[in-house]
Amino acid sequence: MILPTESIGSIPRPQRLIAGIADHAAGRIDTAALDALYDDAVRDTIARLEALGSPVVTDGEQSKPSFATYPLQGLPNLAPDGTVIPFADGHTRQLPRLTAGPFRYAVRSGQYLRAARKHATVPVKQAVIAPSALSLLYPGGGIDGYDREAFLDDLVDEAEADIRSAFDAGAHSVQLDFTEGRLSIKLDPSKGVLDAFVALNNRVLDRFSDEERARIGVHTCPGGDQDSTHSLDVDYTELLPHLFALHAGAFYVQLASEPDPDRVLAAIATHSRPDQRIFVGVTDPVDPVVEAAELVRDRVLRAAEHIPPDRLGTCDDCGFAPFGDDVSTSRDTAWAKIRARIEGTALAARQL
Repeated sequence: MILPTESIGSIPRPQRLIAGIADHAAGRIDTAALDALYDDAVRDTIARLEALGSPVVTDGEQSKPSFATYPLQGLPNLAPDGTVIPFADGHTRQLPRLTAGPFRYAVRSGQYLRAARKHATVPVKQAVIAPSALSLLYPGGGIDGYDREAFLDDLVDEAEADIRSAFDAGAHSVQLDFTEGRLSIKLDPSKGVLDAFVALNNRVLDRFSDEERARIGVHTCPGGDQDSTHSLDVDYTELLPHLFALHAGAFYVQLASEPDPDRVLAAIATHSRPDQRIFVGVTDPVDPVVEAAELVRDRVLRAAEHIPPDRLGTCDDCGFAPFGDDVSTSRDTAWAKIRARIEGTALAARQL
């Protein structure tokens, strides 16, 4: 049998690109020169993934400022003092704050997909930010003349258009990044925020046909930035019943970093639906140690004890550099982990 295996999204940027981004910010190179560096990084990322035998590739998010904020580039109605996301090691990330309506995406994911497909010879997956994450842009104090319901209506429209732009550009599948799901339980143990997130995401998902939703997946993890997480201390089984209430056809589930994977797998088996494919995380981007292919194989075989193999796939726990300035993991380490995932998945498939 064949088990599908896919990257989550981001790959560490080459040092030449990181330097070029700094040079562009300082005015030392123009936009055309920076765009050429982005294109070179996308080309190299896809070529390496294909050389490793990846059956589906991504652009590695080489030209995104971050997995969460790509739609916001250049918007004039934002202030920098939005929601703060704390990580376990003490560092934080901060979202911008919306200052006026209406809310519109400045960039759609289709442009990244078109750029990637120029260099790919295999199917390309496109990662997009879930609308629930962008709902955090709206300030608690409201906006004069633009209430929260009007904002959410606009957000749903924009999120749908973002996904459709990827499909229109030829995406094999679309993955919603939903890392805020587990974090929301930490911020609100009553799960009211989580339920609101799920309902909002389903407003978008329900605009797609059954056939389209079969090609839409949801990624969950406890965050992964600068080798730290924001919600690994939250009981995973508190999230999973709500996660599988999302109307998506696939789920990319962080698992390699879990201390008790069998408990999590049992919850997945209980709460997921028969029509939902489960991609289990078998490599941990936060851990600098490269997994052996045999360890990946064993993780897949353990998952197959809970999830029927015809519904099973593998992935990395998280992206390797979801924020553009994250250099905590080297590009070489990422490739070694991806190789282990692909080879270990193939070993498990042969044994199954």
